[in-house]
Amino acid sequence: MGLILSVVDRVDHISKEDFINNYLKPRKPLVIRKATEGWPALQKWTFEYLKEQVGNQIVPLYNSSKADPSKPINAATTEMRFSDYIDLIQREPTDLRIFFFDPIKNVPSLLKDYHSFKDLMGGFLDKYPGMFFGGAGSVTFLHYDIDLAHIFHTHFNGRKRVILFENKWRERLYCLPLATYALEDFDIENPDFDKYPALDGIEGQEIILEHGDTLFMPTGYWHWMKYLDGSFSLSLRAWDKSLGIKVKSLYNLTIQRKLDNFLKKTYQKRYMDWKEELAVKRANKALTARDLK
Repeated sequence: MGLILSVVDRVDHISKEDFINNYLKPRKPLVIRKATEGWPALQKWTFEYLKEQVGNQIVPLYNSSKADPSKPINAATTEMRFSDYIDLIQREPTDLRIFFFDPIKNVPSLLKDYHSFKDLMGGFLDKYPGMFFGGAGSVTFLHYDIDLAHIFHTHFNGRKRVILFENKWRERLYCLPLATYALEDFDIENPDFDKYPALDGIEGQEIILEHGDTLFMPTGYWHWMKYLDGSFSLSLRAWDKSLGIKVKSLYNLTIQRKLDNFLKKTYQKRYMDWKEELAVKRANKALTARDLK
């Protein structure tokens, strides 16, 4: 059977009413191809322009390797001058990525080049945009965002493949305890169903984003991303109206994250081994429950 992947809906434009009724309320992903056509960033944000703006800023870089059990999940692998990194991803494939680069902190003038999608919904966290850069072949591991925000993810200057799953599949995705990410031993692009049988039959969606495309990812959606070209994206976040989701977000960002980091630092490999064993047990239990239906 394998993974059952359908294509994410695509539109050029969408009204607020259609967006809310057909995508926001039912928690359904959508690609809006021309939502950014009025942004100066669409033509302005070339690699050379960003190099001119950011220049000698030293940026932390992340790779696709399995997390060090003694470090927080977002610990950097190395660092580099921003301009040198941009030259690298234009020159050759690399698995090094820039994660959640803050344009407000580093280059306030970039804020004039885009705007939130307030014509579609409210709740945007305008003070917390994030930019993500990757070289051809680099991968963002399978996870869902810890703050549970809705995400509008706009891509620039290349292509990126995205695979999405509803949060209802988290146990069969081998979600690690006290975390919002999956076991990193399996390749979601080409899963080993003998080793990870719970993945077989999971339903998801996929899309290849191109320059200017905006992907709406509803709260709690799992996503895996692969840069097909050296390129970058801008993520804008918006709160869901649900009080329950906001409370869960606060718990994730405070209690869960601090407890997970404390246990990693204290028990290191023994803790990570326990997390992985429990993730497998939960996945197998979920698979058995499906077979008994």
